[in-house]
Amino acid sequence: MHLRGLSTRRRIRVTAVACATLVAGLLSAPAADARPAPEPPLTTMSITSPPGGPNVRVLLFHGSAAAGDESPVVNAGIEAIERIGLSGPADQRFEVEATDDASVFTSGTRLGGYNAVVFLTGGGDVLDPEQEAGLEAYMEAGGGFVGVHDAARAEPYSDWFTGLIGARPAASSPTAVQRATVEVGDRRHPATGGLPLEWKRPDLWPNWVKNPSGEVHTVARVRESTYRPGASANGADHPVSWCRDYDGGRSFYTGMGGTVSSYDETDFRAHLRGALLWTSRLVQADCKATITGNYKAERLTPANQPGQNDQIGEPHGLVTAPDGRVLYIGRGGADSSRPVITDWNNPDVGKGKGQIHVYDPMTKKVTLAGELTVFGNKGGGDELVKVEEGLLGIELDPRFEQNGWVYLHYTPHSGVNRDTRMAERRVSRFTLDAATNRLDLGSEKVLLKWPVQVHSCCHAGGGLAWDSKGNLYIATGDNNSSGFSGGYSGNNPQPNFKGVSFADARRTAGNTHNLNGKILRIHPEPDGTYTLPAGNLFTGRESDEGGGKTRGEIYVMGVRNPARIFVDRTTDILYAGWVGPDAGEPSPVWGPAKYDTFAVITQASNRGWPYCMGNKQPYRDRNLPDPSQPLGWYDCDHPKNESPNNDGLVNLPPVTGNNIWYSPQGGAPDYPRDASGIPSYRQDQATYRLPWLKGGGQAAMNGPVYRYDAAGASAARWPAYWDGKWFVGDFYDADQPRNAVVMDPRTQGSGGLPVHSESLKKIVPVGNDGIKNLMDWKFGPDGALYVLDYGRGFFTSDAKSALWKVTYRGGGPTPAADLLARGAQ
Repeated sequence: MHLRGLSTRRRIRVTAVACATLVAGLLSAPAADARPAPEPPLTTMSITSPPGGPNVRVLLFHGSAAAGDESPVVNAGIEAIERIGLSGPADQRFEVEATDDASVFTSGTRLGGYNAVVFLTGGGDVLDPEQEAGLEAYMEAGGGFVGVHDAARAEPYSDWFTGLIGARPAASSPTAVQRATVEVGDRRHPATGGLPLEWKRPDLWPNWVKNPSGEVHTVARVRESTYRPGASANGADHPVSWCRDYDGGRSFYTGMGGTVSSYDETDFRAHLRGALLWTSRLVQADCKATITGNYKAERLTPANQPGQNDQIGEPHGLVTAPDGRVLYIGRGGADSSRPVITDWNNPDVGKGKGQIHVYDPMTKKVTLAGELTVFGNKGGGDELVKVEEGLLGIELDPRFEQNGWVYLHYTPHSGVNRDTRMAERRVSRFTLDAATNRLDLGSEKVLLKWPVQVHSCCHAGGGLAWDSKGNLYIATGDNNSSGFSGGYSGNNPQPNFKGVSFADARRTAGNTHNLNGKILRIHPEPDGTYTLPAGNLFTGRESDEGGGKTRGEIYVMGVRNPARIFVDRTTDILYAGWVGPDAGEPSPVWGPAKYDTFAVITQASNRGWPYCMGNKQPYRDRNLPDPSQPLGWYDCDHPKNESPNNDGLVNLPPVTGNNIWYSPQGGAPDYPRDASGIPSYRQDQATYRLPWLKGGGQAAMNGPVYRYDAAGASAARWPAYWDGKWFVGDFYDADQPRNAVVMDPRTQGSGGLPVHSESLKKIVPVGNDGIKNLMDWKFGPDGALYVLDYGRGFFTSDAKSALWKVTYRGGGPTPAADLLARGAQ
């Protein structure tokens, strides 16, 4: 039984009324006779906890503060909810009782008989203090509440009711019915799991005085670019339906349902039905997954001791082992106090230590597992001085628990030719001693090696990933400068060092016979060799154009700096992100601004660089004898490599459009195109198709696709809500992305845009004392997210360089299985 009095929050309102009465008395009567008005008696209703029972009943309250006939919208809503109660499987049906008599909220016996309460009201002050106290008592006993559309305007003076609803409509919300697209982000909640990913429908769309995201669990958002939201618009994150566990009970609200026709829609009735099933305790649902307070970000590694890298090197990548250990690498930069050699006449030019550290969650201690001598510590400055080589990637063998094999992607210092300024990149296999967490450097097996120019930096790539078939993906950067093409295509054939171009990505990324600017796919064998799996972009045996002009290791060509890749082993789909060139704005002469890019790659393909970017937006060709003069636009469907530095095929595979691209101006810039399909590249004509993201300083850091382990026992694991969502982020943390996105499986492989996105910046915290410079992120076997913060100084490690862990602590779905009205289904 539940016995309660008038809550403190309700007393505040009653006291305000009493104070007003007192003031009036002071003005009209002698002071000696003035007495405070007595408070109303405390509510002492007795409500069974939880309310209702297996004979499920729903109370539909439609009282209004306004006098007059009942609203047609309310009548349509009553009829629809009554029909919902009679539909579906027998074990999910329920009885509906509609009333406009608010006295029901002061009868504990009557109110306690309902599993859920629906507010379908025109708003206003529809409950007196005692009645609202009764509704509070009902929720605290474990009741369910569903608010529909104008229910958010009810009880306007009550903070408690604001919390129950979640948000209040802005006074300047649109008043016209408009057709809009609803992004259905929660694919598991019973109210949304069966709805279209992009749900197009007409309604009245409220704006919110305060955006409730992060304080409620949003299950659907309305896309403002598809209608006119007015001056009080909420922006890219505009929640329209949400839920939360509130005051002991369950609350669901939808801002939809403002029109009579809404209730005739099959999908909208399904939306309401799912909300009612959860609130009335017929099914469980998770309404905690996106509430930011349910996540904890914890720094795992302390700062290095002075002059040492005992905890962390210059952060550059991580991988988690099946037993929970985290292995992470340092690229090559040392403590900032150490000297950096940039003189090519010095044999130690660029020499650095690529470090492998192991964090053990059992002991919470870090071991320096090993150090490789790398070409990777050559200062800062311009692209002819600094270097981005070093220890670039790490992966563990699929049978790591049995064999201890660790794969490292790095540039050994011993392979640098100081005369030609060429180096050797390699992917090697080493063995880790599980007992000591020490890497046996003498166990190296070199799987693959290839030449890279190091006269000029940058864009080394580095990511490694496995698919379920034992194929290893290797991300390589194009190792070229875009500084000699104004920051646009990076296709200037002229600059070279001793005959090797360093500013023409057609020599590398756009070359079918070069392993740079690619994502390679090989099948490592136990003896340290590799074979080529079927389905790569080339076999290496093509007879086209005389033969000998392709490499069979190439799975993806036309990428610039893919530092982070991920393969979802549930689907074997590859996810990648890469950094773009440096042009700050589009040019009608040369092409698009710098685009950082993310792509869902379902098959071998050409992703465009340096010919096209984004959704197949072409650059302008340039060539000798005068690279400063623009030639024709590249043809993204029939690209040709006509560079004098090309030793591969001239005729290239067609470009596949990418899913996410962003510039300093905004997300997914697009432009009107002429009859030949060439964009105008006029900034005043741009349309930004992904308004939730923007760039500026940009360095794309692709993340994982989360997979929920239903059989797992870890209390730290992220909830099932995130299952299948793709995490995309950026090194920087201002306007840049740090989001989880939902893709449409029907379009993702051909460049389809995300259908939904939500910010992670309050869960994976930004800011100087948070994870400001995101360098890598992966989920561990415990379902927690592990993140590397690079630190605040380039080409070194500092006090902010750290390994972090982000865990979930919100608990499981509600109601508890033993509180379901008809038992577990």
